[in-house]
Amino acid sequence: MKYTAAVITVSDKGSRGEREDTSGPALAAILEENGYEVVYTAIVPDEYDDIRRELLSCADEKKVCLVLTTGGTGFSPRDITPEATSDVIERFAPGIPEAMRAASMAVTPMGCLSRETAGIRGTTLIVNLPGSKKASTENISSVIT
Repeated sequence: MKYTAAVITVSDKGSRGEREDTSGPALAAILEENGYEVVYTAIVPDEYDDIRRELLSCADEKKVCLVLTTGGTGFSPRDITPEATSDVIERFAPGIPEAMRAASMAVTPMGCLSRETAGIRGTTLIVNLPGSKKASTENISSVIT
């Protein structure tokens, strides 16, 4: 049985077509390599309501098993993915972001600056990842294998 997954890229420039999304497709490829069926992808701006709406749709309507977000986890005023995620999850899973940050710290001291969160809504696990292809793939690889 394959588990279903979704990848949501959070990027103002990406949503306007001003920047190519490299992290979303890279994450989808990792998921597929690990036996997931990626059934949904999206690119949304760094807007609280847009992020929240996508997460709710994936969990409540599409019933996706795993949702990965990429982007919006830094310190910029527009980086609000963890806040939108925290608003929709019912139970936090703090060990996942802790493990990802620990793995990042082995690569760069800046790894501690990522503000990912993770948690469960219904039967859906939602995990935030950094926006860069390098950081997002390193982070998910540290917990998915």
